[in-house]
Amino acid sequence: MCGIVGYIGAQDATPIILNGLRRLEYRGYDSAGLAVIQNGQIEVRREVGKLGRLAARINETPVRGNTGIGHTRWATHGEPSTRNAHPHVGMTGEVVVVHNGIVENYLELRQELTAEGAKFNSDTDTEVIVHLVERYLSGETGLVEAARKALQQIKGAHGIVLLSSREPDKIVAARIGNAGGVVIGFGEGEMFVASDMPAILEHTRKVAFLESRQMAVITRQGAEVQTLAGKPAAYTVHTVAWDPIAAEKGEYRHFMLKEIHEQVRSLTDTIAGRVDFESGRIRLPDLKLTTEQARAISKITITACGTAGHAGMVGKVLIERLARIPVEVDIASEFRYRDPLVDHNTVVLAISQSGETADTLAAMEEARQKGARLWSIVNAIGSQAMRIADGFISMQTGPEIGVASTKAFTAPLVDLYMLAVLLADLRGTIDEKTRRQAIADLSRIPSLVGTCLEREGEVKEVARALKNVQHCLYLGRGVNMPIAYEGALKLKEISYIHAEGYPAGEMKHGPIALIDRDMPVIVLAPRDPWYDKMLSQIEQAKSRGGMVIAVACDGDEKIAGLADYTLSIPETPWMLSPVTTVIPLQLLAYHIAALRGLDVDQPRNLAKSVTVE
Repeated sequence: MCGIVGYIGAQDATPIILNGLRRLEYRGYDSAGLAVIQNGQIEVRREVGKLGRLAARINETPVRGNTGIGHTRWATHGEPSTRNAHPHVGMTGEVVVVHNGIVENYLELRQELTAEGAKFNSDTDTEVIVHLVERYLSGETGLVEAARKALQQIKGAHGIVLLSSREPDKIVAARIGNAGGVVIGFGEGEMFVASDMPAILEHTRKVAFLESRQMAVITRQGAEVQTLAGKPAAYTVHTVAWDPIAAEKGEYRHFMLKEIHEQVRSLTDTIAGRVDFESGRIRLPDLKLTTEQARAISKITITACGTAGHAGMVGKVLIERLARIPVEVDIASEFRYRDPLVDHNTVVLAISQSGETADTLAAMEEARQKGARLWSIVNAIGSQAMRIADGFISMQTGPEIGVASTKAFTAPLVDLYMLAVLLADLRGTIDEKTRRQAIADLSRIPSLVGTCLEREGEVKEVARALKNVQHCLYLGRGVNMPIAYEGALKLKEISYIHAEGYPAGEMKHGPIALIDRDMPVIVLAPRDPWYDKMLSQIEQAKSRGGMVIAVACDGDEKIAGLADYTLSIPETPWMLSPVTTVIPLQLLAYHIAALRGLDVDQPRNLAKSVTVE
């Protein structure tokens, strides 16, 4: 979750690092700091709280230099405080480290290092790394070799960046396991390193990514990558097309609102190049899927966390209905602990916006060990989940900054729909007429979403009515059941209102006991195969005094007559209806949180990329 930025070149490193860290604020953090080599010495500035406090501290006591590293920390060991903030300097003052991850054996290492005379100045696990490096650093052993020896001793998954005043002409960066990315940026006579691309995109679009157990030695002229065992490792420099301006709020009050409104474009982009509307066929070349492979699939297991998991639930309905393949949906954090039944005829499909979610990557590793074929749906180009998969689908939504995911939810819904159609075509479970209609339906989705967004005024009215509630119940059935889960998650994430999503058919098995005038019920009732069932649920909620807010199709007078409020959506083909039913729920959560005066983009206790278990 932590943000890392490093710079080496001819410019002053301090403003570059601060600006880079600002672009990583979406990850969530509780303290920040930077270290710069100034006049041959390591100078550190750290503050608890937001980056503004660190910037103020630097204004009071400036620091300048051409090489530096910075960090935003989300506390895992030791309370949020200045003493626990990164960077951490060793006893000699010659080595400094920033770190993303958890040192699983830090207690053992700390005891060992303390016995050798090391003095610890923080409560963090990270500080053991800098003391380990100092242990091996001597006149004969330089920073690179000392770092290699130290990093081979720590357990867990990590992203680590080191500096030494002894060797101010280099930065050492390493990645171990799946604790988030380490991105190297290539400039002209200058180099950058970061935990995520938005931090450096304003300076360069040429980037390379470290794989697990690789270490980079970065100088002004370039980077040398090697394994932790010391063997040279090849790497690829990618040219990233994202425009840094896309990471700015522009006219919008919050990134989340901007990203909700970007969904017409993001859905267009995720479809682009993958659909031949003339022939009525889907092309997903990055999956590297043949007809023989498609027909050999005996089961698909979708594994994901949070919002991505809800997308996977929709995908289960679509793939089973069209391709006739059994699909399981597994919470990634549970997958590897239940000895899952997968084999070489199983596809494990991971969904992750960041492509660096630790639990999802661990699930992929488990599936690989059991012989399954790996696919991924990811947003971050070059991320770990993309690289280790046998095939992938890129969401193509561009950077998503708001912690509460929106456009990176609807994009995989469309990606899963395209996957279902492709699998059905290859397996012969869909006829030409149905396939062509499915493709034609897909072409309408961006404009249907645009229509939903034009009705934001309706949502604001409901938000004003609900802004002071303490509890909320969301109900859905069939393909829209996961949207009830997603709507409830969005509300609780950013408004801190207790909300629960339920299959509507389960209401009489418990939740109906909660319904009264203080428990609003939000129902998803588009004209889909479960429509009549949802009408019955609305009537039951109303008969118990509940306030009902219905998401329903245009012109539905039955529901309009029953519900207290109606959030209207255009008529949408039912298999694609989750893409439109979720839009008013995203907007509702946003406007309730905004009316309550909350930090929509950085809700408390949450981070964009969850890179530790």
